[in-house]
Amino acid sequence: MAAVPVPPPPLLASHAAVRAAASADAADVRNLSLVYTLAGVDCIDCAADASVVGAVNEGIDVAASIIPAVQRPWVMVSVNDDCRDLHFRKAEFDPEDCPLDCSKPCEKVCPAEAISLESVMVGGAHTQSDPLHGKLKGGVLPERCYGCGRCLPVCPYDRIRAVSYVRDPTTTSELLKRNDVDAIEIHTTGKGTDTFNTLLNSLRESINNVKLVAVSMPDIGESTVDFMNALYAIMEPHIQGYNLWQLDGRPMSGDIGRGATRETVSFAIHMASMSERPPGFYQLAGGTNSYTIDFLKKAGLFQSRTFPGTETSETICSQEALIGGIAYGGYARKIIGRTLRKIPAQFGRVRIEDHPEHLLEALQEALSLVGPVKGYPALSSLL
Repeated sequence: MAAVPVPPPPLLASHAAVRAAASADAADVRNLSLVYTLAGVDCIDCAADASVVGAVNEGIDVAASIIPAVQRPWVMVSVNDDCRDLHFRKAEFDPEDCPLDCSKPCEKVCPAEAISLESVMVGGAHTQSDPLHGKLKGGVLPERCYGCGRCLPVCPYDRIRAVSYVRDPTTTSELLKRNDVDAIEIHTTGKGTDTFNTLLNSLRESINNVKLVAVSMPDIGESTVDFMNALYAIMEPHIQGYNLWQLDGRPMSGDIGRGATRETVSFAIHMASMSERPPGFYQLAGGTNSYTIDFLKKAGLFQSRTFPGTETSETICSQEALIGGIAYGGYARKIIGRTLRKIPAQFGRVRIEDHPEHLLEALQEALSLVGPVKGYPALSSLL
């Protein structure tokens, strides 16, 4: 079994994904980054978009102004090497094609509240009384949609489609030259190495500017380790910093519940049983939520941490503990988003620090997620 390497400073034990596609969602990205910085995450993952990177860093700066001693998380930009990757798609439909009597299951199932449909009278006032003279307006809010795909199968009229995209490598290369971007995450589908090789070659002028290169990939069965070693052979000549493997057990499903995280922990168990794993640090991603740490500990695969002033009987950095951290995505956004939605809309562009009661509520939610990863004492023991 491969040895567990010494963790880099800072240990990427926990990271929050606040991916967004456009600056229209900059306020949420900023607030999420602020809250998770205060909670002590080691890394914040965002879209490879200059406006989104700016929003993340603004949130981190505000957190540092509130608590000057707070650890500044690394900022990681996410890209894909293949348009088939589920993380890089948006739902799309024309609301005027939707029947007025539709029950709008897409609106109900969306975890990001990214679908909004409203009945309007053609050329007149709002009405639902005369469907022959009305239509629906609204649709998908692209700045909120993160491509989970749950709306696709529930549409009774099959009107919703997924639109995929690939991040522009030239734009990404320029982002990697910034002094406020620390890492890059490359999502790959496991369907071949050609596109990965092409992307690495396109970034070779700038990739050495970052401290860490992460690769996120799904479980592709018995060929997983061979595929990872092939990727590492491509990647090794291009990087001088750390490398990290994100085991994406069940993409964008952490907010579903206990079942989703069982699948991603199974990926970790599978990897732990495989010899000849490539070098690097290992995290879980996809299907990660509040149940993940407990499941990992039961499997003996989590590198437990001890917070100063507390006691633990768990083995720290044992040879068998493959997983040194957790990447939280949809679940991390969901638990903070429900607090952000409580702030009245009349406040305009919401700055969560202007609403201390909501900031405290959001921080408690974030700590409940980050705390078990980082070895913080239980919140109840601090009250």
